Amino acid sequence: MPIVAPPAKVLVTGASGYIAAWACKTLLDKGYAVVGTVRSDSKGERLKEIFKDYGDKFTYAIVEDISEDGAFDKAVLGVDAVQHTASPLTFEADDPQELIGPAVKGTTGILESIKAHGPGVKRVVLTSSVGSIYHQKTPPVFDESDWNVDAPKAVEQFGRNAPGPVKYGASKVLAERAAWEFMDKNKGSISFDLVAINPSFVWGPLVSPVKSEKELNGTINFFRGYTSIRDPAPTREQLTAPGNCVDVRDVALAHTLALSNPEAAGERFIINSGSYTYQDILDLIHEHGDHPDVPKGFPGAGKDVPRPSYLNTKAEKTFGIKFRPLQEIAVDTLTSLRENGL
Repeated sequence: MPIVAPPAKVLVTGASGYIAAWACKTLLDKGYAVVGTVRSDSKGERLKEIFKDYGDKFTYAIVEDISEDGAFDKAVLGVDAVQHTASPLTFEADDPQELIGPAVKGTTGILESIKAHGPGVKRVVLTSSVGSIYHQKTPPVFDESDWNVDAPKAVEQFGRNAPGPVKYGASKVLAERAAWEFMDKNKGSISFDLVAINPSFVWGPLVSPVKSEKELNGTINFFRGYTSIRDPAPTREQLTAPGNCVDVRDVALAHTLALSNPEAAGERFIINSGSYTYQDILDLIHEHGDHPDVPKGFPGAGKDVPRPSYLNTKAEKTFGIKFRPLQEIAVDTLTSLRENGL
């Protein structure tokens, strides 16, 4: 199977995004050249300033609307691989199609562009999510064979009235399904393969400085909300709701290692550190520093909460990643937010 090693050139879509900016940095650190797609020159110039120490190894291309036909036709010219991270991330969408349309069209669109205009592309790494894996099952233990069949049904049934996370889950699973269907349909006429990276809730430090919470992505905004004193304070139920998370640096590393690992071809990988409750996070923050500006909540209340489990053994074995623990993720995320005045 083809592999892509430094100093190859990699296209990273949505490069100003939280995960994508780390993906760019990690690639540059490993010796790759990077082309990042952005929606405006101002975003591109901001990234060039952030990555100025890498010289001309980082460049950018303008893609204003990923859902337009041929949006990536020019961007894929001359690159050896693609990391497709661009996709809406919000739980606040009213119409599910606000998420599903761009997610699916952006994914199939870039694959079509590569097929028609990117003869040098050997591998595509797709940023998916455990949102495309989770579904109701007992016990709630998930691996890469699981698919979210619940969210698309719920969106079809309830439409705008479906919960925000369900709409997001539907967008991720439908986009990933569309990618694999494209690969199967075109397997005789394309020269690239596909790898899907499925991270859980992503936290960790920021690459790109921000001026306000409006510039934060959805997952970091959740973290900021629960680790900041506010009125009314979160309830015990909110603080003990379980989830799974992973550090953005590990997500970016998985994207990079997926380029050069022949065993990754045609595979999905859960990228997950482990489970959490927000109460666990508050407890860890207070155990490892004096933080009077962080609420204490209900200390210890998260310890015996049943949690879903996303198995990361496949990624650990294939990529050799040692995932950062929750303590490091929590403390480093808080430190980065405070450094940005948030």
